[in-house]
Amino acid sequence: MTHPHGRHADFEDLRNRAIALRRAGHSLRQIRDQLKIFNNDVLNRLVKGEPPPAWTKRPNAKDDLRQRARELRLQGWTYDRIQVELGCSKSSISLWVRDLPRPERRSPSEQARMAARKRWEHELAVRDEQRRKTKAAAADEIGTMTDRDLFLAGVALYWAEGSKDKPYARRENVQFVNSDPGVVRVYLAWLDLLGIERERLRYRVMIHATGDVEGARRHWADLVQADPAEFQRTTIKKHNPKTVRKNVGEDYRGCLVINVLQGAELYRRIEGWWYGIVGAVTATDLPNRT
Repeated sequence: MTHPHGRHADFEDLRNRAIALRRAGHSLRQIRDQLKIFNNDVLNRLVKGEPPPAWTKRPNAKDDLRQRARELRLQGWTYDRIQVELGCSKSSISLWVRDLPRPERRSPSEQARMAARKRWEHELAVRDEQRRKTKAAAADEIGTMTDRDLFLAGVALYWAEGSKDKPYARRENVQFVNSDPGVVRVYLAWLDLLGIERERLRYRVMIHATGDVEGARRHWADLVQADPAEFQRTTIKKHNPKTVRKNVGEDYRGCLVINVLQGAELYRRIEGWWYGIVGAVTATDLPNRT
């Protein structure tokens, strides 16, 4: 008959061996086969407290959610907020974060502020979605542009953004300045429609001294498909320290100036086209409009 102390010693020996195998990265099946322990209860007791090696864990689709839930809980979020943010059940959240400290209970006024902020964030999201849908629907209304559509849009665009003669300064230059890439694309398409060769165009960047000058040149050169080295000398605008500028940051590219060489005749035609549009919308001409 085996003495009780002998059985205990045998178990401790097996446990030490099982733990060593576990820490070496063995699975339960490998430990069972090596130690010849085919009783699952005994096998689990031998490795109790030792985490399984990572390679034995099956991927869990909720691992990312679990990690995010723990991060939010550590930031003091309640179960309700985590549930809304992640879209998972409170029971899962409770299971994932039960070992973490509970956030401090907020005062009623603070809870009210948080609730108000949550409602406002929801309202902003709704407004953003409505704004997106309105813009998308409006864009669909344009459909395909005819040459005449582009022609009229280009005339109006130039008269709004291009240089214009003054009674005291008859220069008749065709010069266009804008910071919006979309506007520049439409303007260039209009010049193409008019048959203005790209060889007649000269480009120049106008940018504040605090901007990325070389980055802006590359940006606009890519847009108009030209060599940055062919750009005219950049116009640097001095920064007024008393002015708080909004057009800053990595997206600030300044403005692109586009000049048309030998453009006097073109300017006269643009001015005539514009006043033709103005005349066409006067009350005396309404019956003739289609």
